[in-house]
Amino acid sequence: MVMFLFLVVALAVVVAAVTLAVVGGGENGPLPEAAPERLRDPLPPDRPVDRADVEALRFPLAARGYRMADVDDALSRLGAELAERDARIADLESALAGAREASAHGPVRASGENHVSMDKPAPRPEDRP
Repeated sequence: MVMFLFLVVALAVVVAAVTLAVVGGGENGPLPEAAPERLRDPLPPDRPVDRADVEALRFPLAARGYRMADVDDALSRLGAELAERDARIADLESALAGAREASAHGPVRASGENHVSMDKPAPRPEDRP
């Protein structure tokens, strides 16, 4: 019976100490809310994203996985840059197709333009022996 009484008193002391530590908090009051972890190295805003930037991208963990805002921002940025690159590739391909088509029809010269030959020029009379 004495042992049971001792365990009840010891349990009550531990519960009281923990309660005072959590609720009382000393001078500062209760523990402040922890600031959410933010993306440490976001994608660079001053230049296009390259492969190394994407490989180095690490999202901080949140309570249920990753912070959706960080992932959404990164995916939005990558999507915009891929769309810009696709548009640039399409422009370059159409320019290349136009240049190929123009070269297939032969060179086009404006009227009055002199033809310049890439052949070796004929010797001038003063250069002849």
